[in-house]
Parts: sequence; structure tokens; C-alpha cells
Amino acid sequence: MVKMPDIKRDLLACLQCGYCVRVCDTWAQTPWESVTPRGKVFYLNQIMKRSPMDTLLGRKVEVDEEFVQALYKCTGCASCWTVCHVQIEFAEFWEKVREWVVEQGAGPLPAHKKFHERIDSVKNPYGEAVEKRDAWFPPEVPRAKSPEAIFFAGCTASYRVQNIAKAGVLVMHRAGVGLDVLGGDEWCCTSPVLRTGMTDLTPSFAEHTITTTEKRGARAMVTTCAGCYKTTMKDYGRFYSNPTFEVYHFSQYVQKLIKEKRLKFTKEIKAKITYHDPCHLGRHGGVFEPPREVLKAIPGVEIVEMPRNRMSSRCCGAGGGYKSAFNDFAVNIAAERIKEAMDTGAEIVATSCPFCVLNLDQGAKKLGANLKVMDISELLMEATEPAKAQ
Repeated sequence: MVKMPDIKRDLLACLQCGYCVRVCDTWAQTPWESVTPRGKVFYLNQIMKRSPMDTLLGRKVEVDEEFVQALYKCTGCASCWTVCHVQIEFAEFWEKVREWVVEQGAGPLPAHKKFHERIDSVKNPYGEAVEKRDAWFPPEVPRAKSPEAIFFAGCTASYRVQNIAKAGVLVMHRAGVGLDVLGGDEWCCTSPVLRTGMTDLTPSFAEHTITTTEKRGARAMVTTCAGCYKTTMKDYGRFYSNPTFEVYHFSQYVQKLIKEKRLKFTKEIKAKITYHDPCHLGRHGGVFEPPREVLKAIPGVEIVEMPRNRMSSRCCGAGGGYKSAFNDFAVNIAAERIKEAMDTGAEIVATSCPFCVLNLDQGAKKLGANLKVMDISELLMEATEPAKAQ
């Protein structure tokens, strides 16, 4: 018998109904039954039930390369969870299976091993210099010695879409928030390695992030990235400790600032906007309304919803290590989401995750779409820009 991860109840509960197949965007890119959630659960069931008779009959029941490829042809979006008749919590399920595969030495894929090495050595998956982590920080914003909040930009906003990190800090500054960033002490939250089954770095990285923030005396941490938010809120407690300070996603914190009348709008944005729910913030984190309430508060904005929204939102295609291993497929999925956004008549698709912005923008370019992809922070920066002196 094979020692399996703690998923026996889920494997036995699966009805093999196939509802999960219809909502799986990665299956649409590689339409083989073995890639579907149902197909992978069936295969795992065969491994769980393996016996000496399989060997005698020459049955191949093992974690082979084909199964590992199928396992990682998944964004970890957990759309399959939303339609599961027996309520298998696939967000956690697939991560448990990936951890198990890594423990056996069968995974992850080469692309994932590379960013594990980079995170371990230079604290980010892009291999960028630690000392350049906060090079984007706006010089006009004072860095508070005893900050009200620590702005946690995350790896993608720090190194790839720095305009999002800059916009977030400027908006908070305009609301009168005394803030700072951790600079070179801001390490990767470890979401990229956790989602691909590698858990060894998280305990020490979680300890570093929490203790470093505590030493700064900040009452809150504000993350701009949906993945950072999920990891800090839901995973750090499993591997080290829950944060002793409040953790907000940027959209939640701005909603609070608006309610407290600290953030004042000085400009209209006359545009039709549709909102894309990041999987880690929405379906995984339960944060659906704060981003929408923030967008509604911007003068002139008209919100239109895509048919697939909130709990049933479509994935942007970038998560779970899928983009790093299967970039072309990830961009194809993003393009399909952009088509949905275009069908609403929106001029802008707004979201609240730098990684979603990055991939959706590539999807829009692939289509040649006349549609802007923007983070909420960028829209707020436009709407709160002080009026020019007369």
C-alpha cells in the first residue's frame, strides 16, 4: 500500500460526475481527461487502492511523469470546488497532493525548482537584487519611523509592475497614512513555492516577515498582492504563527480610509469598468465586496459585471505555477477572460493583484484588444491627484 496524503475522505467522496471539467480553464487548453480534476482524482484513487495484484497483472499504477505534468497543469484557482457536489475543498486538496508529490521526489517541474532556488538565495522568484526591492518607492513620500502601516508590495509589484506599488503608496500617503516599507527586509511571502508543493522555506520566511514588521511597531500590514494576502492570512499560522498585527489587502484598507473620510477624491473617472476577482483574494480569501465598493466610490465610474464573478469568477490563468511552466497556455486563458470583459462593453478591466494585471495585460495584447487593464491602486491615484494650483 502507498502512504497517501490526508485526502482519503475526498477521494472516496468524489462522484466522478464531471461538473468540475466544465469550469476548468486549464483543461480547455489541454483537453485530455487525465488533466481534468475528475481525471486526477480517479488516478489518485487507483494509487490509493494499489495492491500486489496490480504488480502481478502488470498494471502501471504509480506517480509517473504524465501524472505530475497533469497535476501542474492547474492554476490552483479552485473553480472545481465551487461546483463540487460533495464539497471537496480543492484549493487545499491540490496543494496537499503537490506537497506529497514533492516529498516523493517526483515534483515540482523544472521552472518551479528555479524560483525555489531564487527565493532561497535572493528572497524573490525573479532573481533580482535584494537591495533594489524598494527602488520604486516615491521620493516625495516620507518614510515614517513609527508607521501606522507597513506597505508590503510583494515580488511582482516590486520588480515587474512597479507602477502598482508606487500608486498604492501614493494613495495611502494622500489619505494621511504614516507608512513605510520593509525595503531589503521584505522577503517573498513564499506563495510561489507553497502553491507548487514546496513548504520548506515558509516557516523561516514567515518568522522573518512577522518579527520584522513587529519590530517596526506597525499596527497593520497592507498587501497589494492577492497571493501575499492569502499566504500571510491563511498559511503563516500553519507553518509559524498568525500575525500579531492586522493584515489588510490594499482594497480593504482603502475601503476603510474612504469610510473614515480620510481619502478624498479630487477628480472624476468617466469610464465603464468591470472588475476581475483574483482567485487568492476572492474565492480563496472571501474578499469580494471591498474592491467593488472602492470602485463605486470613485466619481464618474460605472461598474458592469462579467457573468462569471465573485465565487464563480474565471481565473486569469497565472496562478499555481502555471504561468512559469506553461506561459502560452496562461496567456490564452487570460485572453478568454479579456473577451468576457470586452463583452460587457467595459473600457477598463480593473483588478487587485499585480500578477493578474501582468497576465491579463498580456492576454489583451494577444487579442489586440482596445481595453485597459489596471490595478485599483492606479485608478485611485488618478482620482485622488491633487488639483493643480490656479
